[in-house]
Amino acid sequence: MPDGTLPTVKKGRKFAQVLEGARKVFMADGFEGASVDDIAKTAQVSKATLYSYFPDKRLLFMEVARAECQRQAEGAIATIDMDGPVRDVLHDIALQMVHFLTSDFGLRIFRICVGESDRFPELGQEFYESGPMMVRSRIVDYLTDATLRGDLHIADVPLAADQFAELCKADLFPRIVFNMDRTFSQAEIDRVVDGAVAMFMACYGTNPAKT
Repeated sequence: MPDGTLPTVKKGRKFAQVLEGARKVFMADGFEGASVDDIAKTAQVSKATLYSYFPDKRLLFMEVARAECQRQAEGAIATIDMDGPVRDVLHDIALQMVHFLTSDFGLRIFRICVGESDRFPELGQEFYESGPMMVRSRIVDYLTDATLRGDLHIADVPLAADQFAELCKADLFPRIVFNMDRTFSQAEIDRVVDGAVAMFMACYGTNPAKT
C-alpha cells in the first residue's frame, strides 16, 4: 500500500481454508518463496477468492503469523502447571520461550517483521500483540499472584517480566539471528533456562528453600 498501511482483513466462508493453505506454504517456503499461485492451489481456491480475502501477501502472512503465534502461545501456556513451585513454573515458562525463540517459525516471523518494519510498521505490532504480548501478560499475572502469595518479592512486576524474557534469550537469540548457529543442543538450552531461573530467583525470590 502507498502509505505503508495494511488493508483490513475480510472474512467469509472460505477464510479458514485460505488461511490453512497459506500456513502450509509459508511454513514450507518462507515469505519470499511463497507464491500466490501455490497458496491458492494448496488452499484449493481460486486466486480471485484468495485476493478477495487478502489483497496483499503481507496481510495474508501476518494473519497466518497471528493465528499461529496465538495457537503456539496458548498451547505452551496450557502445558504449564501454574500451581507448582515457583522455580518449576518459571523453568517451564523459560523452556517454552526458548523453544519458540529458536524455532524456524519464530525466527522467520521476526526477520520478516524487522525487514519490513520501515514500510509496514504494523507487521511488528501485530506480531508482538499476537504472541509475545499475550505470553508477557500471562507472566505478569503469574508474577503478581506469586508476589501476593509471598513466594516472590517484586516491586515492579512488568519490569521483572521483561527482565525474565531477556534472560531467556541470553546468547542463543543473537547467535541464531546473526546466523552463527541454526540449532542448539538440549544442554545449551538447559544452560540458558537454568541460568535465567537462578538469576531471577536470586533477585526476586523470598525463600530459596521453598521455591
